Amino acid sequence: MTNTGSDTIAILGGTGDQGLGLALRFAKAGRRVVIGSRKADRAVAAAEEVRQAVSEADVSGHENSEATLRAPIVIISVPFEHTASTVKGIKDVLTEGQILVSMAVPLATAVGDGAVRTVGIWQGSVAELVQSLVPTGVEVVSAFQNVSAHRLRELDQPVECDVVVSGTKAPRARIMELCRLIPGLRGVDGGPLGNARIVEEMTALLIGMNIRYKLPAGLGIRFTGLPD
Repeated sequence: MTNTGSDTIAILGGTGDQGLGLALRFAKAGRRVVIGSRKADRAVAAAEEVRQAVSEADVSGHENSEATLRAPIVIISVPFEHTASTVKGIKDVLTEGQILVSMAVPLATAVGDGAVRTVGIWQGSVAELVQSLVPTGVEVVSAFQNVSAHRLRELDQPVECDVVVSGTKAPRARIMELCRLIPGLRGVDGGPLGNARIVEEMTALLIGMNIRYKLPAGLGIRFTGLPD
């Protein structure tokens, strides 16, 4: 049975740069973190890396399905080309009330082109593709696409980035609150899931700007004029 009453956060693809960065940050904030991977041994190794960086971390590593069973919030941090297969692989263990966070971007690298362009998706966005694959009652939220992996891993520095969060109202609010756990990160209400396509497209723009301005650590985005 899914531990839907806990504060545990599962991160599938937590062995990658951005997923591991989120795992480090959430662990440092005191949340229990479960790292998932297609291969359990890789997840276990990533969990050990988190413990080395955050001595007080409550973190474990498991195969994706087992990780999904252990948390009410599941962040999918895998490249676009692996997103559908990852979701299909955990579909049978997803339960009503779970929140699935989509952070993939349909970069053209998936078809051998450059990272400064995107490819079209029939559903409109990766997040909406994910929504089409999950059982009824599982909520999909779009978030974290534009957060620099490099800055996430600089644990002594604030991230300084806004996160546009899209989805239905209650799950959206829950993920916005999650953003508050990371210093410098601010969740911004991005409205319904259909708006995810706009945010995903922004990522390719930011990658291009990182190249043009020679910013290996990656830039962040801020929206001005919002209430505190």
